[in-house]
Amino acid sequence: MQQDWLWMTAADLGRGIAAGDIDPVDLCEVYLQAIDAHPLRDRIYARVTADRARAEAAAASERAKSGGRLSPLDGVPVSWKDLFDTAGIATEAGTALMAGRTPKQDAEVLTTATAMGLVCLGKTHMSEIAFSGLGLNPITATPPCVNDENAVPGGSSSGAAASVAFGLAAAAVGSDTGGSVRIPSVWNDLVGFKTTFGRLSLQGTVPLCSRFDTVGPLCRSVEDAGLMFAALSGAKPVDLQGTSLTGMRFAALQSIVLDELADESRKAYDITLDRLAQNGAEIVPLAVPELERAFAMSLPLYTADAYANWRDLVEASPDKMFPQILERVRGGKDVLAHDYLALWGELEDIRQTYASATAGYDAVLCPGAANMPPNYDRLLSDDAYYIEQNLLTLRNTRVANLMGLASMALPTGTPSTGILVNTAPRSDERLLRISAAVEAALA
Repeated sequence: MQQDWLWMTAADLGRGIAAGDIDPVDLCEVYLQAIDAHPLRDRIYARVTADRARAEAAAASERAKSGGRLSPLDGVPVSWKDLFDTAGIATEAGTALMAGRTPKQDAEVLTTATAMGLVCLGKTHMSEIAFSGLGLNPITATPPCVNDENAVPGGSSSGAAASVAFGLAAAAVGSDTGGSVRIPSVWNDLVGFKTTFGRLSLQGTVPLCSRFDTVGPLCRSVEDAGLMFAALSGAKPVDLQGTSLTGMRFAALQSIVLDELADESRKAYDITLDRLAQNGAEIVPLAVPELERAFAMSLPLYTADAYANWRDLVEASPDKMFPQILERVRGGKDVLAHDYLALWGELEDIRQTYASATAGYDAVLCPGAANMPPNYDRLLSDDAYYIEQNLLTLRNTRVANLMGLASMALPTGTPSTGILVNTAPRSDERLLRISAAVEAALA
């Protein structure tokens, strides 16, 4: 019976705690024991915070008994990507450049989540400095993909996804700069929520690109995503009741995102659009040709931002880095300040054009990833393949980052494929309600 807890949604675990059927102390021990016994534990968790988890679970148990629960997820155990600062516990961002770095206080979003009763199980492995969508990290560890033992899991929130997909956390907290919450969610059949830039605090989070970084949960359901969003922001959960696709109008994006689709991705996407239409949604093809220019200019925007944040550590010890990540971050070294500022001005103009083109739709849809999870060994041995697959992996998700959108990755029912549901900036609550309706149609 208790082993079933490992596969329940975070929301159902919270309801079980509220009903008195699950004691947070017992729940925490079930998860800690599962982590300890799992053969892939060291590829998923960088550090397990057992003492902290037990103390937080004990406090949650007392609150549950006294009727003073702090939130619907009070007492539910979750994992944290290893770029969220944890007081007295190493936070190393998947790189030897930060080995032994131990913050003195929690990241603000972790402080908020703890105040809402979430139990911290530990820190999960990630792509080095979060600068890859593949999840491959030969410097620390490469987590497994739940659907292919020979493939990478997607990144950069790779261990975050694996912790949920392998039953070692009820939900996970990751970050998304170009797709880092949604790609591992797609490839591991999870729900991944990229929040709008600025909606969740980045204070105490190791930065990659300061103007693109966002915080978001990886979960088993849209309900979980909504409850995690509330817990991470200290807000009241969004009401997801009564959602329906009837009368909704979706744009099916044509520009860029349909190129070079793997057969499995294309078939799953076509089936998904048909099911949404059968459940009452209107699907309208939409081209936004200006996205071509946004993608063409995105590389210097990302690399300059990343190099500004990592320059000193990188140049002090470049030999400690995975060469593919080193080369990518050094790509920002020669971006001139006036070019960077001009590109941002142009991107803001394109964002306005995109907003006008999509204003008449409830959401914009596209395939979650063009490719299927690539082979681990080939990525390590074939540099050209690594570069090609990394860019292809992050292409569709990056639409939302470049346009400043809220975005949800949802499983389609076909392993390691997904659909992206994108809505306007700062429409995160609305996106949750739309995604709940999409999820129900695909169930």
